[in-house]
Amino acid sequence: MSPTKKLLLHNRTQKIRDELRLNNDDIAEHYREEKFSKMAVSPYAFYRGSNHLYWEDFYNDWRISFFGGSASTLTWINGDAHIYNYGAYANHYGEAIFCMDDFDDAVVADYQFDLWRMAISILLDCRDNGVFGDIPQKKALNAFAKAYLEEMSAHHDDDPDNEVHLTRKTAKGLLRKFLKKVEKKKNRLKMLDKWTTVENGRRHFDLDNEKLEALSSTEQKQAEGALDSYKKTITANFDNINNHFKVKDIAKRVKAGTGSLGSSRYYVLLEADSDAHDDDVILDMKEQGKPPLHRHMNEAEKKEYDQVYPIEGERHAMAFTALAEHADRYLGWTTIGDTSFSLKERSPFKCDFPTENLKKPKQLYFMAKVWGKLLASRHKRASYVLNDTAHEMPETFKSLVEGREREFKALVSSVALRYADRVTEDYEIFREMLKE
Repeated sequence: MSPTKKLLLHNRTQKIRDELRLNNDDIAEHYREEKFSKMAVSPYAFYRGSNHLYWEDFYNDWRISFFGGSASTLTWINGDAHIYNYGAYANHYGEAIFCMDDFDDAVVADYQFDLWRMAISILLDCRDNGVFGDIPQKKALNAFAKAYLEEMSAHHDDDPDNEVHLTRKTAKGLLRKFLKKVEKKKNRLKMLDKWTTVENGRRHFDLDNEKLEALSSTEQKQAEGALDSYKKTITANFDNINNHFKVKDIAKRVKAGTGSLGSSRYYVLLEADSDAHDDDVILDMKEQGKPPLHRHMNEAEKKEYDQVYPIEGERHAMAFTALAEHADRYLGWTTIGDTSFSLKERSPFKCDFPTENLKKPKQLYFMAKVWGKLLASRHKRASYVLNDTAHEMPETFKSLVEGREREFKALVSSVALRYADRVTEDYEIFREMLKE
């Protein structure tokens, strides 16, 4: 083969194959097969499982400079923003709240990386569900971008005390119905019954559940040791921390997620407030590696990142605290050898919003507005935590979009429409790869 033809091998098909291999070769073969099987379901499932491709394509995208691309437009971002990284969970008051609920890939970066990725997911989800045509899809993108723009532009000095707060009491329409249904159908005891069983007066994990596996004696010892150091990272106050964090059982969590499939993960059963069985707490202990963005940083950026975030589990906790209105009381981190883990409670109200129930265009537009408004609210909150000048990021945003609102919305739609098509084509490359 001539040198020229070798150079020409750097095409999209080869790039997709190389990236998928590079980012999944370190996963055990049976987990990789399971992950790829999940990703093969649809273009949206593929998108969810290949966040690294998004960052490969967008990290140095010059269009960021139209409405950002400076230190003043940095904030904590989700890093893997898509529809199903928003859902219901319990807040400090025991209410079901709808908010961002996954922070594994969270980083400090330009807000538009989240904005664009989220918009793309709206399109891909619509196409998966097959209910809405091109025109409603485009209107949904416009509604999403407009809601983000309006919420980000309407900032005030008391913003941190008046955040977008979505519970069954404050939400409207079908989102309110969803949260009321979650609170009615889900509770701690039902969650415990799903994952555990009581035998001879003792509650422990139910290993007949296909999503749980027993730990080896070595794994058990390592996990128990890691939990001792975890308790030192918790910032919330507990009346009797030693009794509250008494470990009743530990199990390996398997078959969870898509992009994170193959990562080490454990469920930890705690005694909690009393010796009774019905108030036990399940901790989600999850391996945290460097986010996909890290691989695309230059050497200076990587050096700074590694200095600021030496422990990935701690980065996760910092992001969670910055982005979430109600950070988990059990939020913390630990390590086993060189592997970092995040810890948080598995919420009794954990539930995704069922987008397949969106049947009318006005329902789609309503949720698009919710996603846009909520994302802007999270970005504003996180920027207040991050910046010395509290309102620097939203004020910079407002100055950039003022008089250019239509251009801003058009850019979001253009990026989403073109890249959703690209994801669909990449998905077909992936399927051909699987056949081989």
